[in-house]
Amino acid sequence: MLQNMRSAAKYIWIFIFIAFVGGFLLAETSGLLGRAPVTTSTIVATVNGEDIPYLVWSNTSAALAQQQEQQMGRGLTMDERAEVDQRAFDQLVNDVLLRQEYEKRGIRVTDNEVVETAQFAPPPQFRENPEFMTEGQFDMAKYRRFLASPAARQQGILAQLEQYYRTEIPKEKLFTQVASDAYVSDARLWQMYQDRNDSVAVSFISWVPSDVDDYAAKVTDTELQQYYAAHASEFDRPGRAVLSMMSIPRTPTAADSAASLQQAQALRDEIAKGAKFEDVARRASDDSVSGAMGGDLGKGGKGRFVKEFDDAAYKLAPGQVSAPVRTAFGWHIIKVDSRKGDTLSLRHILVKVKQSDSSAVKTDRQADELARLAAGALEPAKFDSAAKQMGLLVTQIEVTEGQQARYLNQVAPSVSAWAFGGTHVGETSDLFDGDNMYYLARLDSLRQGGPQPLDVVKADVRERVATKKSLDAKLDAAKSVAQAAAATSLEAAAKAAARSVQTAPLFTRVGFVVGMGQLNEAVGASFALPVGAISMPVRTDAGIFVIRVDKKVAADRAAFESQKATQRQQAINAMRDSRVQSFVASLRKDAKIDDRRKKVQASLRRQS
Repeated sequence: MLQNMRSAAKYIWIFIFIAFVGGFLLAETSGLLGRAPVTTSTIVATVNGEDIPYLVWSNTSAALAQQQEQQMGRGLTMDERAEVDQRAFDQLVNDVLLRQEYEKRGIRVTDNEVVETAQFAPPPQFRENPEFMTEGQFDMAKYRRFLASPAARQQGILAQLEQYYRTEIPKEKLFTQVASDAYVSDARLWQMYQDRNDSVAVSFISWVPSDVDDYAAKVTDTELQQYYAAHASEFDRPGRAVLSMMSIPRTPTAADSAASLQQAQALRDEIAKGAKFEDVARRASDDSVSGAMGGDLGKGGKGRFVKEFDDAAYKLAPGQVSAPVRTAFGWHIIKVDSRKGDTLSLRHILVKVKQSDSSAVKTDRQADELARLAAGALEPAKFDSAAKQMGLLVTQIEVTEGQQARYLNQVAPSVSAWAFGGTHVGETSDLFDGDNMYYLARLDSLRQGGPQPLDVVKADVRERVATKKSLDAKLDAAKSVAQAAAATSLEAAAKAAARSVQTAPLFTRVGFVVGMGQLNEAVGASFALPVGAISMPVRTDAGIFVIRVDKKVAADRAAFESQKATQRQQAINAMRDSRVQSFVASLRKDAKIDDRRKKVQASLRRQS
């Protein structure tokens, strides 16, 4: 069988490395870039001395992007593509680190292991393939017959499977070494069960730092420097960019809305005359995601959609199709497939309200002129000159790395990815084509992410120091109230101190407590105290608390025993996953990674 796998290589005209689950997809072809040319020596990163070529990263990202586009039924924005680029980069870095670890540990894969695993452990995609099903269940015999067939060899499937197993088997061996001894004792299982099921109700008096501004004005530079020196790692920040934006709106007219309504009504009439709703949705809906599924919006209760849509949907009987319904998204034709109480299974066809051809032509000409004047300009003045010449308003916005930009109260796709993709201050973007407008951006300032100097995070440091000072000043008062409460009652002590008593109904160790927080010292103290006891002041980062336990409900031991086996397996699986993730994260933390992506991207932009 292994010989067949290898002989199939002559049928493959590109090299494909396909990872079916959790693997690393590498596509090292040269015809997918569609970008400025790069040399074979261009390196995008070096990991412990091992290079990752730009071509490998680019093609890996292109393959992942194509897969995501197929799933979404549309092209990706630059923001979404930046996320894919990052995922591809992480995947390749981890691939290098794991290969290096295999070598270090002497992990190998034999031919027999490949053959046996292929025979008895098919990848999940094969298990889910209807061609290998019998009465809804995976049929191992069908799968093995396929592996032995000429088609599997001629299509290159055997060669792909061999590469897949030569990637997955050593990974499985490594992860088994890392996590094979994972075990959870009965005592630990009971403790975990108690954390989720023990509960307590408390009353408390709190002191919160509401006067931080007063203390902030008194924080000295020396205090700022001392606190920052001790906590510098806590002030990492994502990148921040300031952009100037201008746009040309693609605003539909009343006539455009009427034309869209007419189009929606025509689709509705087509369905009324016998066309299948699903077929019309696939062909004509402007909602590409649900349209690809025949307009299917799934099953759910009220409040899933905007009010106009919900109101119309809940007036329909199962099987009924609505007249066109207007929302901010356009005109909808709604069909109810089924209803059970307030739960509806729905489909819809969306007709967006768009500009007419004549209006669109006029807008497109303006956009072309704007692009001619300033798009891609390296000189900042060209942006301002174009705005003045065309009478466009310039608006300045702030963007955080990893988050989509917002402009004129709506998301501006691709702007954030462009700003943090190696762009130089002063550059102007290409013309972006949004649903509601064309827009240009100019990068006015850029602060790289990561550890920040004190002058950048000084305001945050000052607030931290001021908060600490505020709580320090309140600690003596809290001690006095706690002593008085122990001698009298929590209510009497609160009244004497002109403070209020708050109550928290039953909560668990892992639950959020209104007024107190979550997973902090105050929550822990609540479970340590006996019923009726009053604590000394308990300090957290957000406040000081004097607590009285009003009620405790212990976890049910019999209920625990009845589910212990299932809990143990879940806990062991989670522990193994955690160990593997921690192991890979540790490899990455200790690795020497020289990431040159932004420099390469900036160079390519200049070449283009």
